[in-house]
Amino acid sequence: MCGVVGVFNHKEASKLAYLCLYAEQHRGQESAGIFSLDGKSFHQHCGMGLVADLFDQPLLEKLAGDACIGHVRYSTTGTSVLANAQPFVVNARGESYGIAHNGDITNSKFLKTQLEEDGAIFRSTMDTEVVMHLIAREKKGNIVDRITAALKKVEGAYSLTFLCKEGLVAARDPYGFRPLSIGKIGDGYIVVSETCALDLIDAEYVRDIEPGEIVLFNQEGIHSFKPFEKAKKRAKKCIFEYIYFARPDSHLFGRDVYPIRKGFGKQLANEFPVDADVVIPIPDSGVPAAIGYAEESGIPYELGLIRNHYVGRTFIEPVSEIRHFGVKLKLNPVREVLEGKRVIVVDDSIVRGTTSMKIVKMLRKAGAKEVHMRVSSPPTIGPCYYGIDTPDKKELTAANHSIEEIRKFIDADSLSYLSRDDLYWFEDEKNKDEYCDACFTENYPIMPKVR
Repeated sequence: MCGVVGVFNHKEASKLAYLCLYAEQHRGQESAGIFSLDGKSFHQHCGMGLVADLFDQPLLEKLAGDACIGHVRYSTTGTSVLANAQPFVVNARGESYGIAHNGDITNSKFLKTQLEEDGAIFRSTMDTEVVMHLIAREKKGNIVDRITAALKKVEGAYSLTFLCKEGLVAARDPYGFRPLSIGKIGDGYIVVSETCALDLIDAEYVRDIEPGEIVLFNQEGIHSFKPFEKAKKRAKKCIFEYIYFARPDSHLFGRDVYPIRKGFGKQLANEFPVDADVVIPIPDSGVPAAIGYAEESGIPYELGLIRNHYVGRTFIEPVSEIRHFGVKLKLNPVREVLEGKRVIVVDDSIVRGTTSMKIVKMLRKAGAKEVHMRVSSPPTIGPCYYGIDTPDKKELTAANHSIEEIRKFIDADSLSYLSRDDLYWFEDEKNKDEYCDACFTENYPIMPKVR
């Protein structure tokens, strides 16, 4: 999962991109970058780490120009190394092009093999580079024509921004797996993965880019193209964006995230009630659902676990082993809230089950009399091929064990998951099919294609 940004026609383009990437940091923490155009020359900076650590005032001033694209990365295809940091930039026929991509190309391995057999040389392991090779090989038409021709060969999930001298281009795959929105600030335009980025810079939300739409921003204005309309693909928006990935203050797929996430908790309370003294979330993603559960059940909501928000990707562990050190580094129980209490714990999902097991043990050690786990999504039984880094099926506990077996493994007094029907509490029956929930059903819109 990644976050992308595009800025056009603003004198402080790179500074706006920096702030938008900062707001989208939750979508990727491995690397970040900005690629800008000042009318004559391109400027780029990419690095490993967090946005705030990679950019400062002097560096942003070097990223001159009134147009740029930016990216924060959490790797799903390709390793976490600098060569895979984006925006990915190439030079072809005397021109520079940059691309920032969120999603996964499901036929990238197949296409890469074909390109390599035809003499192409790759300098990264990202599926994004495949798209750039395809664009560079197109010789006819303007940049939108060449991007369109390339994307017609691509399958899978992509919400991307693309920058060259002809303008800023934004594109979303025909299924619309990943979000992409347009904002306006003064005479300039902003493209973002999430609207929380627009809020930070006081930009006005204009609209979502539609599934299968390509938008060109240039000096003549905004131009919309829908070259994939003939395919008549039904949208397959990722439901997991609502469950976990998007920030709760974002407006996504035409709806606000927070009330949907809170509603998951209310549905859980109605579907799986239990006598208890307190409801606590596993922060931060479990908070809205826990609030909803508490409101609906009438059981008090408390912060029974405190999260350390300043944990980096690496840490030094003492020589003498500390049990469950990784979880303790991020979460610490509040004994006063838990001691002698029957506790309902709300989390957004259970993947392998090992973290849930450690948390339950931590709560019991802090004095909880009973621990009842409630999960605000159905059991995860399949991997995601469209931009979320989930393990292979053999590592997914719900794909290999019954709910009762999982309950015993995590040592909870009870365990319940939100049903698929209640997952769509906010949607009309006729529109439930517009979401991808393959991680819960294994009904995949597109399967990966390999040679």
